[in-house]
Amino acid sequence: MPIRDEDRGGRDENSAPEVLVLPPSTWVPPSAEDAEPLVDWLVDRHHLGTMLASVCGGAFVLAETGLLVGRAATTHWVHAEKFRARFPDVHLDIDRIIIDDGDIITAGGMMAWVDLGLRLVDRLLGPVIMAETARYLLVDLPGREQRFYSAFSPVLTHGDAAVLKVQHWLQSTGAKDADLASLASCAGLEERTLLRRFRKATGLTPIDYCQRLRVGKARELLQFSKSPVESIAWEVGYGDPGAFRKIFLRVTGLTPSDYRRRFSVIVKPAS
Repeated sequence: MPIRDEDRGGRDENSAPEVLVLPPSTWVPPSAEDAEPLVDWLVDRHHLGTMLASVCGGAFVLAETGLLVGRAATTHWVHAEKFRARFPDVHLDIDRIIIDDGDIITAGGMMAWVDLGLRLVDRLLGPVIMAETARYLLVDLPGREQRFYSAFSPVLTHGDAAVLKVQHWLQSTGAKDADLASLASCAGLEERTLLRRFRKATGLTPIDYCQRLRVGKARELLQFSKSPVESIAWEVGYGDPGAFRKIFLRVTGLTPSDYRRRFSVIVKPAS
């Protein structure tokens, strides 16, 4: 697709920064040893003004440079636990597909290279060209979020046996009627002790954890059943459909109805 001078909005093409993109990895994210030959070179290029970007597991290489310390970044949601363990000083946000932090951009899953490419076109050539490119490639304009697609993957490798017992109980009961007293009794701990240890082990409060389990079940029902949203809310443990809708929106970024329209696998009969 040709780029006309008037489309550039007066940009000087010679002023466009160099961009280095760290591509997706295989299923196993790159190790520190894999990244080591590139670290000094990437830091040097960044200091010279090069914009750095990563897709999926490429964020592990980028994080090994130390340039992400204290900054927000994303990677594929399935790598979240490993990433946080290796790089605790990076503010990981796996709800987002793209995090544009100026001189460093990170993208989530493997196919997020499309979103990254459109973001770079926007940055270098402007929104008009970006929109034209999206239409030419038959892809949605940027605005998706990783949390639309990610499943809740609770941390189970923390080593706290009492908290793990509670997690297994919540999984088996669907986190229904999971009040704090019941959770503490299951763990054999005082309520305040459970709250502290649960958050340390899982990264979530018991309430947030239960909500994510319930929303996970609701997503299944929205995809694979024709049950009304009100019935699904009741089935996963919410007596108030309005409260369920608010929580579902906060966790997934979509309303239950929007989620069903986007992801339902139920084939509608031909009219």
